[in-house]
Amino acid sequence: MNRRGVPSVDVYRFLLSRQWVILTLLGLVLIPAMIKLGFWQLHRHESRVARNEEVAASLAAPTVPVTELTGRGREPADRDKFRTVTAHGTYDTEHEVVVRHRTGPDRDTIGYFVVTPLVLDDGSAILVNRGWIRADRDLTAFPEVPEPPRGRVGVVGRMMPDETTEASGIKDTQGLPDRQVMLINSRKQAPEVDRPLLGGYVQLTKTSPRPGGQQPEVLPEPDHSGIGPHMAYAVQWWLFTAAVPVGWVVLVRREVKERRAAAQAPERPEPVAEPV
Repeated sequence: MNRRGVPSVDVYRFLLSRQWVILTLLGLVLIPAMIKLGFWQLHRHESRVARNEEVAASLAAPTVPVTELTGRGREPADRDKFRTVTAHGTYDTEHEVVVRHRTGPDRDTIGYFVVTPLVLDDGSAILVNRGWIRADRDLTAFPEVPEPPRGRVGVVGRMMPDETTEASGIKDTQGLPDRQVMLINSRKQAPEVDRPLLGGYVQLTKTSPRPGGQQPEVLPEPDHSGIGPHMAYAVQWWLFTAAVPVGWVVLVRREVKERRAAAQAPERPEPVAEPV
């Protein structure tokens, strides 16, 4: 009991008020939600680290002929993405296409990827992404594309699987201008090329002999060192989780302190009317 004879437990009756019940329930909802968000960011961090390891392993793997990783009606395995491959043949510029709305090496400017079939010795072909060019003002016409080297060439590049809407999030828009596509996909381009295409495509890094004149900008090596802010976000969510009960306790103690101070304050005497 306090000095005024009121049981101390009465000081906590305010916790049953509408305002405090809502505040307490809100805290009970936020705690598991923020714990879950923290683990979600942790899993994203772990996925990013695993991807970096896979990319680094593929880039460091020995260079092999492209036909060892892909074939007619067969796409490269997931583990072979970014693996360095070689191929020899002649470019088929008649069936060259450009891929719309792609960013350049600066990750900012919008333009096109230039994709040209490379005809191999056995008559089959593999799509080669020769690099990036800026977009012209007229997006309805086929852009001016630097010509590939003529005659037989050797190419070195990174093995890539066919692009799909599901994997890339890019909508495969129909009704595009002639020889313009949204995705690099060997299965969809095979009928236009009119020759067997190997699955996937090669992202060009080197050409032999070295071509003269202007060429599309070669795409940089994929980033496999950055881990992003996901771990920091996970820690932040968990700190927020811990802050909720701590903050609730601080607010309760402050409310109790104020109520006890008000209860212990001396009562003001009633004013006495002066006799007339």
